[in-house]
Amino acid sequence: QVKLVESGGGLVQPGGSLRLSCVASESTLRYNMGWYRQAPGKQREFVARSTTSGIKTYGDSVKGRFAIYRDNDKNTLYLQMNNLKPEDTAVYYCNSAPTSVFAWGQGTQVTVSA
Repeated sequence: QVKLVESGGGLVQPGGSLRLSCVASESTLRYNMGWYRQAPGKQREFVARSTTSGIKTYGDSVKGRFAIYRDNDKNTLYLQMNNLKPEDTAVYYCNSAPTSVFAWGQGTQVTVSA
């Protein structure tokens, strides 16, 4: 079973940037991988996906601000987040996408606040 470990979150001011990382314990080369987030009191939502062929898709609320990319040699998925907004505050998770087949990691908290 692949284990996922997310990191890179933190407290940032509106307009700031963060880069999240997700390291998998095994190769995820065969999987479409994505980022999800869950804000307090809300359901987990899709953020971005990178397919095995390199196609990238984004949720409407993050288009133009976030970028997903992967380093298959390092079994690592990244999410570059720019121009962060308070509504981006959430715990961010990675998993396969659109269907999550791996156990969820602990996530990484992103807080956008002045």
